[in-house]
Amino acid sequence: MEPVRVLNLFTIMNRGGAETMVMNYYRKINRAKVQFDFLVHREEEGAYEQEIKDLGGRIYRMPPMYPQNFSLYKKKIREFFEEHKEYKIIHSHMSELGYFALREATRQEIPVRICHAHNAPHGFEWKMIVRNYFKKRMMPYLTHMFMCGKESGDWLFGKENEDKFIQLNNAIDAERFRYDSKKEEAIRKELNLENKFVVGHVGRFFKQKNHQFLIEIFREIQTKKENAILLLVGTGELKEEIQNQVKELGLEEQVRFLGVRSDVDQIMKCFDVFLFPSLFEGLPVTMVEAQAAGDLCIISDTIPRECCITENVRIYSLEKDAKAWSDFVISESTDYKKKDMYEEIVKAGFDIKQNAKWLEEFYVNAAKS
Repeated sequence: MEPVRVLNLFTIMNRGGAETMVMNYYRKINRAKVQFDFLVHREEEGAYEQEIKDLGGRIYRMPPMYPQNFSLYKKKIREFFEEHKEYKIIHSHMSELGYFALREATRQEIPVRICHAHNAPHGFEWKMIVRNYFKKRMMPYLTHMFMCGKESGDWLFGKENEDKFIQLNNAIDAERFRYDSKKEEAIRKELNLENKFVVGHVGRFFKQKNHQFLIEIFREIQTKKENAILLLVGTGELKEEIQNQVKELGLEEQVRFLGVRSDVDQIMKCFDVFLFPSLFEGLPVTMVEAQAAGDLCIISDTIPRECCITENVRIYSLEKDAKAWSDFVISESTDYKKKDMYEEIVKAGFDIKQNAKWLEEFYVNAAKS
């Protein structure tokens, strides 16, 4: 029998949270039964594309989802589904921007149409008017509402639909991230981090991640702990701006921009503190990874409490200034001891093995109905 082919919708398959989560599932799912394909919306190649091809997945490209492209996009997505009749399942990870594809999938009688909520924005921006418009218009075309956490689901689908939400945990390969003191020692030696107080952050350089404030916090930490080093993993549209901020503050020797990495599981093992002052989140994969690595996680109070799946997490208010944050980081880390958190991650339901089996069975059964 041919595997059930699931068409995943993304902007670009780079190493972001939702993309990494889907790749975690893709690696562990039985690909003789379920195969993933990807419809992306950028011409440039994403970081995961070669691996997708190696795993047997197909990659298709659409125009970017910009307002000036909407008419072209509607034409292209109609042509795509008319040409590709093999899909019974479409799984969108593009929030309300999946509207056009999901609407066309309905017209083409694709029976399983999933939208997946990965984020829960806070505050108001003018584009929220447009976002709210499209998420409401999208609802009639959904057959399933997936979420990483309740706040994300409430934002995208509405609290009135909570009884229809399907939670799919942002699961990780917990074995890869489990803490080992000898491995930490070796990685610190390799990265020249011996006898350093290592503050780490993994995330795209976007506004929601609050990098500017993170740098201000680190500057205050560095005045109290001269051996402090900040490791920043990721890339994004604000990276140059943050690099300029680091230069202006004279922290170029203490802040290391590591870029996009395939060895995040190893780098996280040498963090003393995982610092995450985001303005908003869904249930970030990096939070699960950092807890699995045994790191002390200090996060903002705007991040859903659902992400606190172990005792590693400390929450602090974004209303406090950078100095108060730095004092809190130093105080909480003083007596903190890392330990192996593998069993806690498995018990909390965030290990990929059990979750991949559930998703595999869901797709197979959904395709039959």
